[in-house]
Amino acid sequence: MLIKCPECDLQVSDKAFICPHCGFPIREDANIPVQRKKTNRRRRLPNGFGQISEIKNRNLRKPFRAMVSVGKDPKTGRPICKPLKPESYFETYNEAYTALLEYNRNPYDLGDALTVQELFEKWFEEYKKKVSSKSSLSSILSAWSYCSSLYGMRVVDVRARHIKGCMENGKAVVRGVEKEITPYLKVRVKSLFNVLLDYAVEYELVDRNYARTFAVSNEVTKEVEGNREEHIPFTSEEMSLLWDSVNSIPYVDLVLIQCYSGWRPQELGLIRMEDVDLENWTFVGGMKTEAGTDRLVPIHSRIRELVVRRYREAEKLGSEHLFNNVGTNVKSLKLTYSKYKNRFKAVVQTLGLDERHKPHDGRVHFVTMAKAAGVDEYAIKYIVGHTISDLTEKVYTKRENEWLSKEIEKIK
Repeated sequence: MLIKCPECDLQVSDKAFICPHCGFPIREDANIPVQRKKTNRRRRLPNGFGQISEIKNRNLRKPFRAMVSVGKDPKTGRPICKPLKPESYFETYNEAYTALLEYNRNPYDLGDALTVQELFEKWFEEYKKKVSSKSSLSSILSAWSYCSSLYGMRVVDVRARHIKGCMENGKAVVRGVEKEITPYLKVRVKSLFNVLLDYAVEYELVDRNYARTFAVSNEVTKEVEGNREEHIPFTSEEMSLLWDSVNSIPYVDLVLIQCYSGWRPQELGLIRMEDVDLENWTFVGGMKTEAGTDRLVPIHSRIRELVVRRYREAEKLGSEHLFNNVGTNVKSLKLTYSKYKNRFKAVVQTLGLDERHKPHDGRVHFVTMAKAAGVDEYAIKYIVGHTISDLTEKVYTKRENEWLSKEIEKIK
């Protein structure tokens, strides 16, 4: 007679001493130690769902590999599994399980049927984690908007001519208006597909990156160079006008601070109060590149009073940033590049400065003054956040704050 095991609920003979399934004692006279199932074992995945295996004995950041079942071997009847793409390795079991769950809800061909739009979405999620600059992300999305002719195309079908077609004839709708692609965005489209298809090659979605089989034409390069905005330093007369107006015209102080520190316009609005040291006269900030991030810049003696004013103002506003967007009808204190650009333009127009001046010109002016004053080449590169190629200077030479302060004070 068959009965149910009290432990596992499976059928077992009433004459059995122990359950053959779980080892639970069935008869009272069975003097056998109880072997209970381990409770920490993961449940077996459903048939056809896929596999998750943990790669041990290797120091991997993502040790869990997800495999997708794509059919059965006609000879052996065993399931045929392929790595989940475009990402098959995960940090935790749960992440791998979630990825398999998403795949099984909407299965797709692991290579042949993946569209360019799907590839871009997968790649962009990874790219966002590595890039902190919003302007870089915006630039990528702008270039991508001119590639709509390829959105539904299979990745395996993309060739050089298709990418060139976007570069030559790409159009996008911006705020309801159709716009043709600019020379700058043509270059950005080429760069986008370089890295996008590199990603596809890495995950074995394609065998070759056709974006890297051609170069940007000389005509496009010349167009970009011709349209590039020229940055010019301020003249001595313009600097005198700025100093004379520092207490009467809003945001002149910020232009002067940029001229004596070399910050990028975007970087000014990101300097945090906690990174300003009024005792040692330094502030820390930066963005865009590895060399430009979190760099220490001495506060030049000529702008210390201006920095202190902004510091006290930020304290009263309760802001976490040193420089803020203040004035009438201000909805947000955050000083973005767009807001600084408008303030800069107003200063240029009010003082009658050269209309060719751009928001980056304060940075250009700093480098110009520093070189004219004989500031050490490596000090200039460190202060403005340029990459130092000399290995000794970059890695082995420790630069003290006092040395940087001494060098920057050569500027008068």
